[in-house]
Amino acid sequence: MPTVLKIFGLRVVIYPNDHRPAHVHVIGNGCEAVFNLHCPEGPPELRENHGFSRGDVVKILDGLAVDLVHACGEWRRIHGTY
Repeated sequence: MPTVLKIFGLRVVIYPNDHRPAHVHVIGNGCEAVFNLHCPEGPPELRENHGFSRGDVVKILDGLAVDLVHACGEWRRIHGTY
């Protein structure tokens, strides 16, 4: 599971054997959330949340929006399509 970004000390992961649509798993502090990226233009959107506070989710969404081009590029590098 390649870590493609770090946001606020949290790992942003894309699993090589995962499915479309383009999305990332954000893992840390005993929590995990999944965000659809809506590549290539965004905005990222929360799909699943297991433990992050509402405030953390907002921060993660903001961080993903800033690094969306990179995250989408990594999805494309690993999976070939969005």
